[in-house]
Amino acid sequence: MKFIKHFSRIVVGLTFIFSGFVKGIDPWGSAFKFSDYFIAMNLDWLLWATFPLGVLLAFAEFAIGVGLLFNTFHRLASWLAMLFMVFFTGLTLWIAIENPVTDCGCFGDALVISNWETFYKNLVLIALTFIVFYHRNNMKGLPGKKAGYALSLLSVLVYAGIAIHSYNHLPIFDFRPYKVGVNIPGAMSIPPDAQQDIYENIFYYKNKNTGEVERFTEENYPWQDTLNYEFHDMESMLIQKGYEPPIHDFTIETPEGDNIIDFFIYDDNYVFMAVAYDLRKSNRKSQEKINTLATWAIDQGFSFIGLTSSLPDEYQSFTEEHGIPYEFFNCDEITLKTIVRANPGLVVLNNGTIVAKYHFNDIPTPEEFEEEFINK
Repeated sequence: MKFIKHFSRIVVGLTFIFSGFVKGIDPWGSAFKFSDYFIAMNLDWLLWATFPLGVLLAFAEFAIGVGLLFNTFHRLASWLAMLFMVFFTGLTLWIAIENPVTDCGCFGDALVISNWETFYKNLVLIALTFIVFYHRNNMKGLPGKKAGYALSLLSVLVYAGIAIHSYNHLPIFDFRPYKVGVNIPGAMSIPPDAQQDIYENIFYYKNKNTGEVERFTEENYPWQDTLNYEFHDMESMLIQKGYEPPIHDFTIETPEGDNIIDFFIYDDNYVFMAVAYDLRKSNRKSQEKINTLATWAIDQGFSFIGLTSSLPDEYQSFTEEHGIPYEFFNCDEITLKTIVRANPGLVVLNNGTIVAKYHFNDIPTPEEFEEEFINK
């Protein structure tokens, strides 16, 4: 029993730490996931709270995990872990049944699992958490009390430093499809032998004798029996999802709706993309540095464009107000939020490969870019 209770404590603690850490280094990712939940639940009035809730949830998970792993404030950590697991096990059951979001975001972008897999994972965790909770008053063991407090404090301080750095710059680990080093055309391609989507066709035929609409499958639909049946409707149901490339929703559209993405991702030179998913919320302090870099890049013969989900009238006004030297194109808001966790941010491609990403606090000068990429 001693082994089981400490094994449960360590496993639950490490799971909470991992969950809190991957969310903490990507606070905007957690905020966007909260937005998905609130929109799916028709709780739009709570959208203002997405970022503080994302930060609070990540810190709470990490702190609970540290308390369990290092055996400090164990009774409080056990109570909180139990409350968390009861709530989130119920929530993930609802998500698995109703499927309001594609994944729960339990482990950020570091580990994406299906909604049912998430629920089954929580069933295992809640069982282990119950063991920890049951033995909450008798969990003596390594590390010792002083060592446990010291390790807990150090862990929280390191976590806080990393989280603050990730907020002011970019996440120190990028688990998304658009991380540095990814070749976009390659990540958008589908292998010739890839599994295809499998659909089941359902046919509805009207019985001429009874007037009722009957349901048939491909094996038994009465397409030859025109005397007794006439076609009414057909629907296709996806029964097995095929291969989906890591990048499958990236488009660059002109105001007329033409997708011109190939012009940029197959350019064998440097391509700069200033990403601002919403120009109304875009940080203005870095715009002068972006303009300076854009003017230099265009003079060098490099492509420099802006990507936004804002309407053409909005980015035309923004262009005039800030003297933007580059042209804006449209892209899906969720895609832009996935590409770079900054508004605005900067992405640099070379022959379709992402070679650099910058937060608006880190926009390089032309000299800095030359030194890092051209003169090396």
